[in-house]
Parts: sequence; structure tokens; C-alpha cells
Amino acid sequence: MTDSHLTRRTLLRYGAYGAGAAALTGTAACWDRLTGADIPGRDDGSLVVATLGSAFDPAAVRALREGFRRVHPDIGLRVNAVQAVDWSDFFAKILTQIAAGTAPDLVYVATEGVQLFARQLGVPLDRWVRRDAAELREYFADVHPALVESMMYEGSLHQLPVEFNAADIYLNKRVLARAGTGLPPADWTRDDFTALLRRMKKSSDSHFTPYFWTNRLWGGVVPWLFANGTNLLAESKAPGGDWLWDAFYPAAERRGRGGGFRWTTPQATDDRVAEAYDYLASLIADGLCTRPEGGNGSNLVGVFSTGRVGVTPAGGFWAGGLHLAGMERADYDVQYFPRWRTQRMQFGAAGYAMLRTSTKQDEAWEFIKYAARKDTLTRLFRANQTTPARRSMLTADRYRESGPAHWQVFYDTLDRFPDTGPIPAPPQVAEVEQVLLKHTGTALASSGAVRPALRRMQDDLETAMERDA
Repeated sequence: MTDSHLTRRTLLRYGAYGAGAAALTGTAACWDRLTGADIPGRDDGSLVVATLGSAFDPAAVRALREGFRRVHPDIGLRVNAVQAVDWSDFFAKILTQIAAGTAPDLVYVATEGVQLFARQLGVPLDRWVRRDAAELREYFADVHPALVESMMYEGSLHQLPVEFNAADIYLNKRVLARAGTGLPPADWTRDDFTALLRRMKKSSDSHFTPYFWTNRLWGGVVPWLFANGTNLLAESKAPGGDWLWDAFYPAAERRGRGGGFRWTTPQATDDRVAEAYDYLASLIADGLCTRPEGGNGSNLVGVFSTGRVGVTPAGGFWAGGLHLAGMERADYDVQYFPRWRTQRMQFGAAGYAMLRTSTKQDEAWEFIKYAARKDTLTRLFRANQTTPARRSMLTADRYRESGPAHWQVFYDTLDRFPDTGPIPAPPQVAEVEQVLLKHTGTALASSGAVRPALRRMQDDLETAMERDA
């Protein structure tokens, strides 16, 4: 991610898709601007791709457009970088475009919106994938099956993942040195993590915070739930998907895969969920971490680079972000999230979803394939603003100047821990996330608040999940 893409990744928090419905009222006066109808050439027959404005910088968009034109000179392409505050705002504007009859053909969608789009708006890619299997074999051989599975819904594939970020742990090496310790080992535990925070606190002044985290779906409390062998919602696999796994992945890699994730029954009052919250509450009580803060953590680069924060969860995107902020690669490093009952970790991914309203679906498929090519992604992700979905792109040369010494952690989070999975994002993810953020803040606001807050969270989650997305 560039600096703007850093905000994008930390904001991969798909907010109220219900806001899209609200956005449809009172917006007639600004529909032209929202939908791009006032842009010259809006109806020139080009394939229209909508991305969040901060997803790619102008140079990357230009490279994407010009590269596609060279491969497909017969297909006009317009990349519409929709300016939005975050993914919630972005999706609301896409829904407004659809209602206005000016929908794009393709939308760049993160994990938080995959099932919503698949269920309500998207087109399964199965028939094209089957048709072009020989051409796609190289792609699937280069992409971890967990990423592909996260883009499936009820047995069908809806997107080809092009990027992802897992919640690994970044550590400030100057703070480690001050505490008289080095980088923790890959198999470190939750207790090792706690001990490290205590050493950091003891060797620092009162302005220092050992562990910083923000209250959001990606990288907030969810990594601790995964590490403790649980989840916010009961997790299972949809049947199906054999058509893909048998065609592209060897037996060892397709074992246990299904037709996509299902997140169903809320389990906020599960003992292991409470344990995770109790643990975070204990860190707060001991002054070892911040209370859960909302927002995107945009000030975190500054406090981390100056040594006022010791460790924080982040993905490969932060390598590019810290480099742009002027932090030397020798001053920080990265390690896997610590083990508790498990060392299962969480990720979020992104790719292009094809809309049912598109009249250019064959052309849209050609763009999806082009966007997933290695040469395309190499041009787009030069600044290490994310973790490429293609394993072969993670090389020492890529991270020589803008990456930590242990850059292998980014993809090895999948390769070494194959049960690592996506953040829980059912079609009702908007309401689910709002409930999570609200009650997490309450649960950790004061002593003794965890269990009452989790009971209220359970009630609100049950209500949210009963709603049809």
C-alpha cells in the first residue's frame, strides 16, 4: 500500500451496507457526481471498473489501464476511482450507482464485502474458470488455496484474489533493544507476548505504550479469538467447490477445502470468547496496552516509528507504509501472531467482483484475468503497499529497501499455518461489525464489564444475523 492504501487496509472494515439504502434517499440532486454521469465519455461503451479512490495511486491506475489496452485493444476500459471515506462509504456509492442505472461492470471488493456482493449483486465465475482452466493453471499454482476459498460463496468462485494481508505482529527493534531482548521466535506464546510487554514497559517512560491496537473487525479482537480457538460467529464450510479444487490443487492442498465459509450462530458468550476479552482487559489494567480505539490508526506510524509504541498487529501493507514514513527497515521487524490454544491467524483479501447488471460480462472476465497476472500485479504493487496474492512475488529483492528482515512471514502465515482464515464476514457483516465495535468498547471500558457486555453483544448479534442481507 501507498500511504493512502495504508489507510485503505486499516479501513478494510465494511461498514453498514444498509447505509446504501439510506444513501438512495435524498441523493437525486448529486447522482451525476456520485455515479460519474457528468464525466465526459461516461457512456462511451467502455468496460467500467470501480475501485475505492485510495486503493491505487494515479500511476498504478494508468499502468492498469494502459497495460490492459495493449493486451485487449478492442475493449475500452475506464477505471473509476470512487472517492470515499472508507469501504462503507464506497459500497454505499456503488449501490447508489446501481439504483441510478449507471452501475460499473466490476467492483474492487475486499473480504468484508465478498459475501454481500456474491449473494446480492455478483456473478459466479465458475463457467469462465472451467473454460479457461489451462490458462489459469499457472495462477492457481501461485496462489494459496485459503485465499481462493475466501472468495467462494456456496460452492461458486466470485473473485480471483489479487492481494491479502494477515494480522502479523510488527515490533520496534529499538524498543526491543531498550528492553534487552531480541525478536521473539516464530513459536512464541501468549505468555511470551505478555512477558515481552512487561519488559518493554519496565524499560520505558510513562509516555510509552507496549501494545497498540484499534477496535475494528480486521486486526482488533478477532486475532485473539482465532488464537484462542474460537470466533465471533460459528464457522463452517459450505459444500461444493470440488470442481475447482480437483482441477487446480494437489490433494494435500485441497484437503479440508469447501465451497466457501459460512458464519452463522453468534457465540459472543462462549467461554473462549470471554477468555480473550478477559486477557485484553488484563493487559489494559496493567498498563500494557491501549483501550480499544476506533478509527483507522492513522497516527500509528508516527508513534511506532518514534518508539512510543512497541508492538502492533499489521500486515504486509505496513512495510510500504513505514518506508514512506521514513522508517528504516533495520529499525523494525515482523513475527507471526503468538500462539494461544492455536496459532491460527486471520487475513483479509481483495479482488474484482463482476456485477449481474453488466452487459459486458465476457469483457469483464478478460479484465479479471488480466488483473490477476503476475506482470500486472508487479506494476501495481511496486511500493509494497499490500501483500500480493501470488506467492512468487514475495522475494528478497522486493523487500530489500521497503520491508522487514523477516518478510517471509507475510506469505508463510498461510503456508506454515494452512488453517489461517478470513475474518468473519457474512452477508450481514455491516451489522455484525457495528455490534462488535460497540460492545468491545464497552467490555473493555471498565473493570467487570466484560461479561455483561458480551451478553448484550450476543443479543444484538442474534438480531443482526436474523436479518436477511
